[in-house]
Amino acid sequence: MNDFSFNALTPDLILDAIEALEVYPTTGLLPLNSYENRVYQFGADDGKRYVVKFYRPARWTDPQILEEHEFALLAKDAEVPVVAPLAIQGKTLHCYQGYRYTLFPSVGGRQFELDNLEHLEILGRYLGRLHCLSAQQAFEHRPMLDTQRFLFDAKTLLLKSDLVPSHLHTPFVTILEQVINKAAQKYKVPKTIRLHGDCHAGNLLWSADQLMLVDLDDCQQGPAIQDLWMMLNGDRNEKLVQLDTLLMGYEEFMPFDANELALIEPLRAMRMINYMAWLAQRWQDPAFERNFSWFATGKYWEQQILALKEQLAALDEPSLSLFP
Repeated sequence: MNDFSFNALTPDLILDAIEALEVYPTTGLLPLNSYENRVYQFGADDGKRYVVKFYRPARWTDPQILEEHEFALLAKDAEVPVVAPLAIQGKTLHCYQGYRYTLFPSVGGRQFELDNLEHLEILGRYLGRLHCLSAQQAFEHRPMLDTQRFLFDAKTLLLKSDLVPSHLHTPFVTILEQVINKAAQKYKVPKTIRLHGDCHAGNLLWSADQLMLVDLDDCQQGPAIQDLWMMLNGDRNEKLVQLDTLLMGYEEFMPFDANELALIEPLRAMRMINYMAWLAQRWQDPAFERNFSWFATGKYWEQQILALKEQLAALDEPSLSLFP
């Protein structure tokens, strides 16, 4: 595959790929909520339920995917509750007619509750254990969470897309550049570790009273706070309570550098801008135009101008601090 598309990924090809691993589905394929990759749940004749994940072509290299798998398996072996790939025929990464894919055990469960302090403390413990393990060595092939990729490259992708309405182009680019320059100035990272990379409530599940971390597709090298800050929501006082609760569990296993709290708003800006660029880059995928139709509307870009203005102000506010 030399493009990013799933044009040739038909239901018959998916079933043939699964059966090539000597796993035989007995149910239909249930699409799961993933736009970057194609992910399906199914039951097999061995009585087990599986998830098959087809990686978007040309996004990651084989060594990058395998490093994701190795990280997940290492965490699982260290009793960090992550959903790790299954080794079948001695391999975790397989290829069928140009598509790379992996099988995982199917893990159901209920959604993580951001406003539940007990859940936050448990998550803090697991992330502390994960980071204690991940700090022992760096990724060799996975990318770095840096401003070049998440700000400057993202800006280039956005402005190449021609999706910003002409009458909003100047105000959008003006505020975009201000946020990029301010975030890049403030994003100073003295130390990086291997991260989950995309630790938000949608990638956390309660399964049989066990919290599970799922989807390490965006694992990367970066500051520890990246795996924590998306758990903070509400006003400043609420965020302080949530942060204190997370770190209560986290620091049982891993010390936390309070200086990293100054990275939260730059990281938020990076996520905002990279998300827009991701949508623009994938816009030719029919699934994106179908599910994100609002992205091509003037109202969306007006909202982004306002959101970027608010983020520029947030970048100038004092960062969160730990309770004494």
